[in-house]
Amino acid sequence: MKKIAFKTLGCRLNQYETDALASRFHAGSYEVVDFDEQADVYVVNTCTVTNQSDQKSRQTIHQARRRNNDALVVVTGCMANNYKESLLESKSINYVVDNERKSAIYSIIEEHYRGQVPDPEGFDADVFSYETATKTFHTRSMIKIQDGCDNFCTFCIIPKVRGRAVSRPKNEILDNIRQVLGHGFREVVLTGVNIGRYDSEGTNFEQLVESILELPGDFRLRISSIEPDGFSNRFLELFDHPKLTPHLHLCLQSGSEAVLLRMRRMYTAREFRQIAETLRSRYPNFNLTTDIIVGFPGESDDEFAQTVQMAKELRFSHIHTFKYSVRSGTRAERMPAQVSEKIKNQRSEIIRKIAIESKIAYFNSMLGSTQRMLVERITDSHTARGYGEHYIPIRIENAAHLSRNQFVNVRLESIYMAEEPEVIATIID
Repeated sequence: MKKIAFKTLGCRLNQYETDALASRFHAGSYEVVDFDEQADVYVVNTCTVTNQSDQKSRQTIHQARRRNNDALVVVTGCMANNYKESLLESKSINYVVDNERKSAIYSIIEEHYRGQVPDPEGFDADVFSYETATKTFHTRSMIKIQDGCDNFCTFCIIPKVRGRAVSRPKNEILDNIRQVLGHGFREVVLTGVNIGRYDSEGTNFEQLVESILELPGDFRLRISSIEPDGFSNRFLELFDHPKLTPHLHLCLQSGSEAVLLRMRRMYTAREFRQIAETLRSRYPNFNLTTDIIVGFPGESDDEFAQTVQMAKELRFSHIHTFKYSVRSGTRAERMPAQVSEKIKNQRSEIIRKIAIESKIAYFNSMLGSTQRMLVERITDSHTARGYGEHYIPIRIENAAHLSRNQFVNVRLESIYMAEEPEVIATIID
């Protein structure tokens, strides 16, 4: 039995695709091992959204080669699309597989071990032809509903490396969810590049969500990162359903109208604020998390101050902060008034501090409330960890009697301060 190891960088869409690949190799009698172990095959699912992502991807590729000089190293993901030619020249890499053919990696490796010389370009391009994941690295099952993007934000390379927007047929999605529920998964996470723009055979995103919520079974549905454009009142009302978790990762990027315009975002800061306020007025404890880019070309002190004000007022429980990174081939690359790294670092630190303060404030506001926690892992010291429906990280001490992938009702008691704060909870009947 050959050993295979996976490393995923970047978004949840990459995580979904890695889970599906790992499950396929497991079913094909490979032993899936940790990336830190010696393996016969290493698959690196890369990200290229920032310069830092490129650096991490390259470091991971070199780590794989150092662990076993005789191993097959397969590089896929967005960096494989963005830098295919230079990666093909690397002696550290055996196969470079683009996003469109990522699902064919199992067949590529099998052909290699049969003594053939497979050409990844010779396999059909299909971004949805992944088999249902039965054994994954996560308790939650991610479901890919969409790929690609037509927005063409001026800073973003994703349309180049993921292609134009395409949506997976509704019936395939529902069948996929039925299958993962049958495999015992208790939480389903919808993922894609721009899932709010889902549109297949007359079904839009909110109609798809309604159909999923109608499926039988004891499970909950979570929506991953989503753009703020195109929201409707009907979509917001869907959070009345007990299966739909009251949490959204809603991408802000900037609180400045002028910066959003230069970014070519499809919404205004005013519209974003209206969505947030509507959610909070209807669901007072609703959890909003977001992305913010600092140091976009031309971002003035006043424009950054508008982002700071909005970040404080909207009380996000988590802010993923990006320092603007020049991406070759984007409009923003050619924009004047590029911001210095020093100022980017200063602004990033300001947002980071706001993010920590807002997270602690949100956790404190939830103390005393009850959550339905999904146990994701139990440590050797019998501490259970998982998330409640509001996507609050929860820990339970002395939890040897609990099991992974189990729902348990808990009361939030206090905040456990660590590198990433958690909430300590006790089990209730």
